[in-house]
Amino acid sequence: MQRRSVLKALALAPLLPPALNLQKLFAAAAGLPRTKLMPVLFVGHGSPMNAIEDNAFTRSLHQLRARLTPPKAIVVISAHWQTKGTFVTNNQRPPTIHDFEGFPPALERMQYPAPGKPDLAQAIVEHIHDVHGAADWGLDHGTWSILHHLYPQANIPVVQLSLDYSKPLAWHFDFARQLQFLRERGVLIIGSGNVVHNLQLSMPKLMAGDESAFDWATQFDHWVKGRLDQRDFKGLLAYQQTGRSGALAVPTLDHYLPLLYTAGLARPTEALTHTFEGVTFGGISMRTFQVG
Repeated sequence: MQRRSVLKALALAPLLPPALNLQKLFAAAAGLPRTKLMPVLFVGHGSPMNAIEDNAFTRSLHQLRARLTPPKAIVVISAHWQTKGTFVTNNQRPPTIHDFEGFPPALERMQYPAPGKPDLAQAIVEHIHDVHGAADWGLDHGTWSILHHLYPQANIPVVQLSLDYSKPLAWHFDFARQLQFLRERGVLIIGSGNVVHNLQLSMPKLMAGDESAFDWATQFDHWVKGRLDQRDFKGLLAYQQTGRSGALAVPTLDHYLPLLYTAGLARPTEALTHTFEGVTFGGISMRTFQVG
């Protein structure tokens, strides 16, 4: 959707019925008719190797796909796109970004050629203050490594929304609520990170092939599950109150923030289903859940 189209829509707004507000104008301009409320996902994506492995986690994604209404488009908030300011990909053909090294050639060669959706990106820019379009990013492994299993045909348009690292936790939770209008337009929103992600402490276990969990990691993962099951979504902002387990589980915010987007989009009475649970290689939680 070009700015000219938006201005035209604004000019026509006084002639439209009151119920057709600007939010609906932007969504309609993105070519997305109103639908039933779409669910929201949080996926603990873990290692990039999950893209090419057949394991309990990847099989759970195939099972999850079977239960989901096929979306018109997908918006992913990935731990691996951090920016100052908030950006949304607006390229027509987003490239597959291999934002890692030292992995097998088969993984390095993988492509996820899903189309972008510039008009949806523009609708987000117009609807939410201070979001900017970006054509210099694509789909990083926090996105394509899970979509490869959820939608292997790569035929559903995908855009990514960045994480503004300059903002506090509460800002991200509140910001996510502004994306609610997308859920009513057939858009599947996915937060992709990890509830527990301490790669430094996990590395020795990864190298040794030891999949057992640290006690502190399991403790924190269960704390997050408790907040989710009690619908205390805003309580997730107080993770530091868990003491040592929280400090070790969230040494940096990048993988925790996508959780806050999914939680911020959850409505108080919506069903919440944990579709995969488990902490592996010491300190990497693979918890995945669906809201709605």
